[in-house]
Amino acid sequence: MVKRLFLYIGLTALALASCRHPEVEIADFETFHVTKVTSGEIVSDGNLNPDIRFMEAGDGEDTKLASVAAIDIAKELLGNIQSNRLIHIAGTYAGHDLDGSPLTLSGKLLLPARGKIKNMLIVSHFTIGANYECPSESFPLEGILAGKGYAVVIADYIGFGVTRDRIHPYMHVESTARSVVDMALAVKPYLEHIGRKPESEEVILLGYSQGGSTTLGVMDIIQDEFEDLLPIKEVYAGGGPYDLAATFDVSMLEDLTGIPCAIPMIVQGINEGDKLGLDISQFFKPVLLQNYNDWINSKNYTVKQINIMMNARSVSDLMTDVGRDKKNPETARLYKALMLNSVLHFIPRHPIHFFHSTEDTTVPFVNGQKAEEFFKGHNISYDFGEYGKHSMGAVRFILSIYKQL
Repeated sequence: MVKRLFLYIGLTALALASCRHPEVEIADFETFHVTKVTSGEIVSDGNLNPDIRFMEAGDGEDTKLASVAAIDIAKELLGNIQSNRLIHIAGTYAGHDLDGSPLTLSGKLLLPARGKIKNMLIVSHFTIGANYECPSESFPLEGILAGKGYAVVIADYIGFGVTRDRIHPYMHVESTARSVVDMALAVKPYLEHIGRKPESEEVILLGYSQGGSTTLGVMDIIQDEFEDLLPIKEVYAGGGPYDLAATFDVSMLEDLTGIPCAIPMIVQGINEGDKLGLDISQFFKPVLLQNYNDWINSKNYTVKQINIMMNARSVSDLMTDVGRDKKNPETARLYKALMLNSVLHFIPRHPIHFFHSTEDTTVPFVNGQKAEEFFKGHNISYDFGEYGKHSMGAVRFILSIYKQL
């Protein structure tokens, strides 16, 4: 252990010296094992770093979204950054498999290169398709929040990073939220070990889209099991499918989906996560049935690329009549699992700030309405408005948090 510790210190010192930040010592540790250290600026010459990973523009959205949003964000950031240069620390940690058994997982910690750390900010990331998009392999958009003096912790989830060969249990709330909590528990002592312990013990949770739903799952787990170790300050949830059953109902009624790849991802994700043993052939039409394993499970394609290959917007183009009929026994089992994996089932003991665009066609606004209805009477705030479609909503969500932190 000692030899390995010195090896990591030596390697990372070289990496950081090349970035002219040798004062930051990054060492391996028992709970969080460093695999790669890099650094990068948020803004350079008034422009946002092009390596920052945005959510891809969805159906009906301007394909130039990322570049336009980058300019807008750069303008907002100028003069408000505590540390423009961030240290990216990718690593692995001891997590839990679907059955609760030990499983090595991966993720990334982003820190301001200099200055004090205010809080640990626990992020649940939005839907991705390609492995190179996962946090440990990229510069996630949410990472820019580290520039305001936060330790941003963002897990890859089962099925990405070091577990790329596994099926991602998409929208399976327990396993996905658990992977996020496990990383936060591993990173907390690691930060103290490297001398970057946050000034406050309180943690902030946030996530958008899939991450919005997962973030509520994270809150539920922490409140129930780890409140003493990870006391929650506040929670930010944006554009999330909090009620999966209601989302299913809207999609079936309208026979429309703003994110076609979510159809196979949800069916196989919930099937995998809850070990339902569903007969997938009852759900998918031939073209999807023959290709979903390559399109989805290879982790070679982004969400946008998958949607292009699927070449469909109607649910009926992708799913069989049986798969869309809740009276069918197989579909009824899936629908019950969707209800169980919805996150509107617990009482929050800390403030939650919800954000949702009423123009969202990817995650229907009914989810925001359901959240407002369920959490009525608790310490909840809502920011609902015409903020563009789903991807533009993600940009505005992050910007709104940036201004509040």
